[in-house]
Amino acid sequence: MRLSLPYTKTKIVCTIGPASRKEQILKELVRSGMSIARLNLTHGSHEEHKENVKRIREVSSNMGRVVAILADLPGPKIRIGKLKKGQVTLKKGSVVYLTTEDVLGTEVTIPVEYKGLPECISKDSLIYINDGFIQLQVQDVAKDQIKCKVLIGGELLSYKGLNVPEVEIPVKVISDKDLKLIDFALEEGIDAIGISFVEGAKDIIEVKEYIKSRGKSAFVIAKIERGVAVDNIDEILEVTDGVMVARGDLGVEEPIEKMPEIQKRIIHKANIFSRPVITATQMLESMTYNVRPTRAEVTDVANAILDGTDAIMLSEETAIGKYPVESVEMMSKIAVNVESKRSSLRHSSNLLECWRSEVGQKKIAIEDVIPIEVFEALNALPVKFVLTPTRSGSTPRRISRFKPKCWVLSFSGDEKVRNSLAFSYGVYPFLTEDGGNHEKIINLVKSLNLVNKGDEVILTEGSRKTGGTNSLKILIID
Repeated sequence: MRLSLPYTKTKIVCTIGPASRKEQILKELVRSGMSIARLNLTHGSHEEHKENVKRIREVSSNMGRVVAILADLPGPKIRIGKLKKGQVTLKKGSVVYLTTEDVLGTEVTIPVEYKGLPECISKDSLIYINDGFIQLQVQDVAKDQIKCKVLIGGELLSYKGLNVPEVEIPVKVISDKDLKLIDFALEEGIDAIGISFVEGAKDIIEVKEYIKSRGKSAFVIAKIERGVAVDNIDEILEVTDGVMVARGDLGVEEPIEKMPEIQKRIIHKANIFSRPVITATQMLESMTYNVRPTRAEVTDVANAILDGTDAIMLSEETAIGKYPVESVEMMSKIAVNVESKRSSLRHSSNLLECWRSEVGQKKIAIEDVIPIEVFEALNALPVKFVLTPTRSGSTPRRISRFKPKCWVLSFSGDEKVRNSLAFSYGVYPFLTEDGGNHEKIINLVKSLNLVNKGDEVILTEGSRKTGGTNSLKILIID
């Protein structure tokens, strides 16, 4: 038996929707490079999501691929309601009324799901819809409706998000609705849960404690969508399992010209904290309707990879787009090209230099020493693979942040740990009965024809007493 590793070390997240939920399309997405399937719980019924989970599990199992499932919670995002025929066109200069009444939306009256919005808004406030592509200015406010002038118009689809950056709206980050959706996700055995509009560490801790109270476990991803989350990024990274740079709402909440710097800063900090990071929103958006992306989109994806992101995400492109498979294929092509030239375009030693600096020395932990030694060995020797037995996933994640040129093969006896490693760059996870048995690991990679006689591999190992990785071996396959 020969195992073929994925094309890319960069992980690709695909949002599953009407365009991609059929079994054959899911097979093509996995074959093209999907490592993580995202279910947006804002849309679709529980029955549809249950069926999606079942199909994803069956397809990935039959294909011998690890595909983690990420359930994305709605959070406190304000959304418009249902529109006539699913969409309307708003014209610049026209007047539109936002209403809290439960009506079918038109070009004149648009329902808003948050009943308290009129109490928060004042005259001349700016309202942004659909990640800021549509902009309204408030002219008058009544008890249950807001009169607005359309400053920037365009096509508007049902249930798009609404932002008022200058106004603090009193809503809970984790609502009762979110908790019920977490229950649903846990019952379905979903691997990871995305928490929307995180403000600080307390939001992540609340979700983790709730999951624990249910006797379950899940990888928790903090979605960075607010300026306050950017300000609190260090405390968030201390407690979260991973982060998502959710550029849609973040690019409305924060000045859009700051987005490149914010993205780079979050990715760099996530690498330091050894937390996998997803870069999301509008990465190949034009491929929702076109078979080819723009040059700017291709450059955006490539730069995110060079910044050090672990994963890149597709939203509407795979959920409702005309070309879901082609979108994944394009991401894979971009990633393969960038990964092959990473050393000449950006040196991973940038992160290593951080550890060597005075600031890095203050934060370095014993668990960081072995991954640094692994990285140094990879630069000095023609190593084919890094083999990492793991109980928690910590060691492969700490190695992954250096974006090594070879694959990191991880071996765990815990299915949840294995699936969580689908979020980490360059990590290919295996589920084994005894994740720490070195002889079995070597025999397994031999049986899969991943190594040949004379190949050099690095094997990390730890003490069964302490449970931590504390040494490495460089082996020549016999």
